[in-house]
Amino acid sequence: MQILIRPTDRLRGPKALDLGPVLSALLAAAKDAPLDLAQLRVVGDWVQYRQNFREPVDVRAICPTAMAAARVQRTAAAADGGTANAALEIALDLRRANAAELPRQLRQALAAGRNEPGSGNCRLYLEAWGPESESCIWAFNALYWSALGLWEQATGSEYERALPKGESDARNVAGARELILDLFRVWDELSAQHALPEDLYVLELGVGNGNQARVWLDEFLRLDRERNGGAYYRRLHYLMGDYSPHVLERARVNVSGHAERVSSLVLDARAPTQTLRFLSYKAFLIYISNVYDNLPTDEIVRLGGHLFRVEVRAYIAMATAEQITSQFGVPASELPDLVGRLLHLGPALLAEAAAERFHGDPLAVVAFWRALWEALRLEERYAPIEGLDTYAVAPEISGELLRPIVEANGDVRMHVSNGAAASFADSMPLLHPFGVLHCHDLFVTEIEQYRTGFRGPGKYDGSVVNWVNGPLLAAIGRRRGFDVQFHPFAHRAGSNVMTMTARVRE
Repeated sequence: MQILIRPTDRLRGPKALDLGPVLSALLAAAKDAPLDLAQLRVVGDWVQYRQNFREPVDVRAICPTAMAAARVQRTAAAADGGTANAALEIALDLRRANAAELPRQLRQALAAGRNEPGSGNCRLYLEAWGPESESCIWAFNALYWSALGLWEQATGSEYERALPKGESDARNVAGARELILDLFRVWDELSAQHALPEDLYVLELGVGNGNQARVWLDEFLRLDRERNGGAYYRRLHYLMGDYSPHVLERARVNVSGHAERVSSLVLDARAPTQTLRFLSYKAFLIYISNVYDNLPTDEIVRLGGHLFRVEVRAYIAMATAEQITSQFGVPASELPDLVGRLLHLGPALLAEAAAERFHGDPLAVVAFWRALWEALRLEERYAPIEGLDTYAVAPEISGELLRPIVEANGDVRMHVSNGAAASFADSMPLLHPFGVLHCHDLFVTEIEQYRTGFRGPGKYDGSVVNWVNGPLLAAIGRRRGFDVQFHPFAHRAGSNVMTMTARVRE
């Protein structure tokens, strides 16, 4: 048996975790369970997101590699369907783990993984096994941003309230001022050489409610009037890009005082050049805040020199599904279909299409949606990746780019940040040779951080959050001739947000 405790910072100090009772309860439960201890891994995390996709105890199958498959097939299956001979990982959320409850929770997790009838903990699956980046959790994530107005109406709270300290670090005026003054310095130098274009482009990807854009534009206008009499402001083209027309409309209202300088475009943050090819080599600043951590991602795991991809399937515990079906009058057998219709149509159209259930009221659909989201969990398994050359991180980015990272860091589980990698790679061709990409987000800057803490996925209100693999983005930038740097966010003490900058290497 291998035992790995990730939150090492919580094992020291006056409030150190006492793992003795938890591990004793686990070992006692393992004696009564059909487990092969020689093939068992136990991983303890501290899941800081109070809303997440995990139970206090989860069981993950470690699928055999091609080399081991023949040996596994020759092994006689146990009476319970092979669990005793399968390589397993037991995952504990140490924040919620309770020694007294652990034996029962472990038995339930093992039974639920087999979906045993009568176990009392069967699962209603909403999808088949697949890569994490293709899970329906990302359709829920997209639904949240496209129907944000209805969600906020139902909750009575703006989405920023779900963020730490109740607001985004992007709205920091001091941070905006520093960025603008750096931009002015570049423009002044180019102007002195008669090399400054007439049109000065700034692009923001993922505009949220427009608060960041308003803060930035207000400060830009104030500083430019003080320094240049407003000359740069009159040449400014501020482009706001987001995939959701609803979000863009809300942002346009927020920056209405700068309407002559602002344009908005519907786009996919993972492929901005599809919409913004006219901007190639023209953007002096690409500004991104809290977008990368909200884009689809896979996770990969290295165990004993073998590489695996985390596969998931979304589910709702059957007992919880029955509560939802009772509340909304939906037979359990019809629940997956209704979830699919919700994700495809959205609350407003589903309220009309299923008027017999929701009486034409979109807020009734939002109540159904919120109940689903709270109950939604992910079952995981580790599926082998036989060759990194067969795995694509993003379009035109081979998995071979991961090889130096995974081989230099031993056994580790980490995010691939596929959506962030695609967005970053596709944004760089838009930058002016003297331009900069500036991104505030939750970045892992050293792979070792994956060994010491849980980095997602978690739930922020109705959306998904994962920390972003900074070393991978840096490797992508280097291959394209960019210098990529990470620094702590300078304008709020104690923030987990890091600032990434990327510019053409001199």
